[in-house]
Amino acid sequence: MKKSLYILAAVLIVTSMILSACGNASGGSTSSGPVEIRWYIGLGTGGDAEQQEPQQKVVDAFNASHPNIKLTMEVVPYASAYETLATEITSGNPPDIVGPVGVSGSEGFHGMWMDLEPYVTKTNYDLSVFDKGAVDFYKVGGEGLIGLPFAIYPSMVFYQKGMFDEAGLNYPPHKYGEKYKWPDGTEEEWNYDTLQKVAMKLTVDENGLTADQESFDPTKIMQYGFVWEGHDDARAVGSYWGANKLIASDGKTAQIPAEWEAAWKWTYDSIWKYHFQPDYALYQTEAWGASTPFNSGKIAMDITFLWDTCCIGDAGNEWDVAVVPSYNGKTTANLNADTFRILKSSKHPDEAFEVLTYLIGDGSKDLLLTYGAFPSRKSDQAAFIDQLNEQFTQKPDWQVALDGVQYADNPSFEAYMPNYNEALNRSRVFYNLILTTDGLNMDDEIAKFKTDLQGIFDKAK
Repeated sequence: MKKSLYILAAVLIVTSMILSACGNASGGSTSSGPVEIRWYIGLGTGGDAEQQEPQQKVVDAFNASHPNIKLTMEVVPYASAYETLATEITSGNPPDIVGPVGVSGSEGFHGMWMDLEPYVTKTNYDLSVFDKGAVDFYKVGGEGLIGLPFAIYPSMVFYQKGMFDEAGLNYPPHKYGEKYKWPDGTEEEWNYDTLQKVAMKLTVDENGLTADQESFDPTKIMQYGFVWEGHDDARAVGSYWGANKLIASDGKTAQIPAEWEAAWKWTYDSIWKYHFQPDYALYQTEAWGASTPFNSGKIAMDITFLWDTCCIGDAGNEWDVAVVPSYNGKTTANLNADTFRILKSSKHPDEAFEVLTYLIGDGSKDLLLTYGAFPSRKSDQAAFIDQLNEQFTQKPDWQVALDGVQYADNPSFEAYMPNYNEALNRSRVFYNLILTTDGLNMDDEIAKFKTDLQGIFDKAK
């Protein structure tokens, strides 16, 4: 991120507070004409050319049914969306609503999002239409309820049934709390130790030996048992072992949660010591999926998010989904989620909330289809699953995805850190090091990571 962005970030909070004081004092419109609410699109999806017409139709439908509000749409290319929004805020010309946007995209503007709880209470908005875990995901300490559920992407284990059948192994559990059953009838908690044992039996060299056998050749692997897919951030992998943050409660001190350290070491060993996960260089090759390794059809299990269905077509039609393992007796199933957020600086918060509830309500069917997103609203999920089953005729157990929402990471692994974008980049560099470099002293690398984070955080003072 450019240095100029950090200068902007240094004044964004103050500017937002000033604008918020001016805007929220009115509590709505004082003019006789319709209130203009600006919808800013670009921090997440929504910027592609083919998305503009369906988004505009949603805007037109809203305006036709809400004569007191004029909704306008501002679309900015993703590459420049952060800088443009930062400039609009600091110049005193902020939009009202931003989205769809995920947690990471939102945290570049930490502290600027409006607490929706008073408006939920004021309008008696029914939160029971969403899973409690999806609502709690947006409850952030010190900030309030800064979003409402819209699109969710639960995490789960994708697995190849044929590979389990060939190895004579039972499938992973489909219900949270169920144990894994071995062929001899014994059972074990479905945790990362058990997943490792299963994955090693599913990792096969060219001689048909598995990774748990003495003469196994790790240089000639034909099939791997496991991969983390779609994760490029050490925080993401770490938080499957337990929800936490890299910043301590004082908001300025770097910390390394013990469970995250355990996750990183497990991941490192999975590649370089036990050889049941491919390294980064291998799964970037065409033969191993060109960055979507499960899609190669040569990996037995991966853990990723529901959005991976976008890229799984070549994996065949024998795969299914299972629950995320536990760590130390507790399950955390990371959740990716997009929503719309209202800036504190909105001069018309009541009308902005009315627009927001439309976008996640009446307008959501068209928008979710446009974005390829899974609906948070429980009443809309069955129809979406029907669409998935038309695409994936083996009809995977999508209930696994729905059940996982209750185990969402809170705080989100994408939560705020000082100097967010620079800290995020350092987390990605550290994770890439794990995936690409044999012979590391992980204790030393984790200590260096923490030291570097502290230096990045200190710049925010």
